[in-house]
Amino acid sequence: MARDRMGRVEGKVAIVTGGGTGIGRATARRLAEEGAIVTITDVNVEAGQAVADELGGKAMFIQQDVRQEADWQRLMDQVADKQGRLDILHNNAGILATQQMQFLADTDVEQWRAIQAVNVEGVFLGCKYGVAAMSVGGRERGGAGGGAIVNMSSVAGLIGTPGAIAYGASKGAVRQLTKSVAIDCAKKGLGIRCNSIHPGIIQTNMGEEVMHLGGGDPERAWKAFIKSVPMDEPGRPEDIANCVLFLASDEARHVTGAELVVDGGITAI
Repeated sequence: MARDRMGRVEGKVAIVTGGGTGIGRATARRLAEEGAIVTITDVNVEAGQAVADELGGKAMFIQQDVRQEADWQRLMDQVADKQGRLDILHNNAGILATQQMQFLADTDVEQWRAIQAVNVEGVFLGCKYGVAAMSVGGRERGGAGGGAIVNMSSVAGLIGTPGAIAYGASKGAVRQLTKSVAIDCAKKGLGIRCNSIHPGIIQTNMGEEVMHLGGGDPERAWKAFIKSVPMDEPGRPEDIANCVLFLASDEARHVTGAELVVDGGITAI
């Protein structure tokens, strides 16, 4: 990927989970455009490998189930062996639902646990292993460590979501976890920043899933949603990718424990 200028994350080593589609794919592309060496992970081998092939260069794909601690250990070992360190971790992998309905009375404990396993435990494990990798890599380079973790939350973690109760709870947990990790790292002087991003509805496959919740007409649901957005349009994956880039870059050196809302003004009403 030819560039005639230094990128905003030039030479930094990044991992993007759930990087085969949607926001993850857009973020992997954006980080690579700005000079990062990107590892894409996903449970979908075909989609993840396609992104790595598209990026070329030093990009690589590693299959990963973020729920599995062994997969996190294997991922960090492979990135360390290949790149020698880790500078950026984007905990993006997540799911919306395993069944259509998600109102309190309709959500069984199996769906609740499945969503928490991916969206909360997956991010917890990412933070745990990401902080360890960034700390060790920094010491081996003769420094005090350092890096940036960007966790994917949602506006659903900031406001009530009665129709997506398990998903909203999971994203609220990511918001709180992010702040705790940020303070823990700051107090220990690790030089690792941790922030969360809170998208509204984005034009991705997951956005389409949201419009199908409740079994109504998805086209009508999209129109109703757009009317509720002050900026009168849904977000695009690139809108989120640009925010990940900022938080991952040295431009955000004094930003940690923050929640960056990217929703076209929905939560400002």
